Amino acid sequence: MPEGFYILNLLGYAGAVLFYGRFYLQWIVSERKGKSVVPVAFWYMSGAGSVLLLLYGVFYLNSPVGAMSHCFNSIIYARNLVHIWRADGKLSDRHSRLFHGAVACLVTAGSFLVLLTLLREFQATRGHAFQDQARNWIWIGVGVLGQGLFALRFLVQWIVTEIKRQSTIPPVFWYLSVAASLLLISSHAQRQEWLYAVGISTTLFVYLRNIYWVRRGAGGSAKE
Repeated sequence: MPEGFYILNLLGYAGAVLFYGRFYLQWIVSERKGKSVVPVAFWYMSGAGSVLLLLYGVFYLNSPVGAMSHCFNSIIYARNLVHIWRADGKLSDRHSRLFHGAVACLVTAGSFLVLLTLLREFQATRGHAFQDQARNWIWIGVGVLGQGLFALRFLVQWIVTEIKRQSTIPPVFWYLSVAASLLLISSHAQRQEWLYAVGISTTLFVYLRNIYWVRRGAGGSAKE
C-alpha cells in the first residue's frame, strides 16, 4: 500500500477521534452541569473532524455515504461558531466575511468530491450482476436516508439558533440522532466501512443520555 494511503488512514482515525469524541466531551460537560449542554469545543471538533473524515471517505474508502456525511454539515458548525463569536464580541464584519467565504469554498470543493465518489462507485459496480448492484445502491440509499436525518437534526438546530440568535440544541435533535445513527451504522457495516460504523456506534449512549437529561427537563443550551 502506498505511503499516501497510510497517511489517509491515520487522518481518518484522527478525524474519528475528534468527530465522534466530541459527543463524549459534551457528555462529560453535561454530567458535570447536571443538564444537557454543548461546550464551544464541540463545534471546533465537529469542523476539524468532519474535514478529515471527508478526505478519508473520498480518497481512502471511496465511500459515497461517508463523503456525503461530512460535506454539507460544515455550514451548520460554522454558523454556530459565528453566533458564539458574536455573542462574545470576537467577530468583526471583515472576519465574518472571510470566514463565510472560506466555508463556502470548503463546501463547494466537498460537493465535487461527493460527486466523484458517486461516479467511482458507479464505474466500480456497473459490471456486477443486477442483483448485486441493486443491493449495493439500496444500502447506499439507507445511508443517505440516515444522513438526511442527521442533516435534518442540524437544520432544526440551525433554525432554532437563527431564531433565538443564540447557539441552541432543541430536544428533537437527540431523537433524530438516534434514528439516523441506526440507519448509518447499518449502511456502513454492510459495506464494511468499519471506522464510520464503529465511530457512530460509540455515540449512541451519549444521545440516549442527553434524552434522559432532556426528559428530566434540564437541557437546551449549546454553549458552556
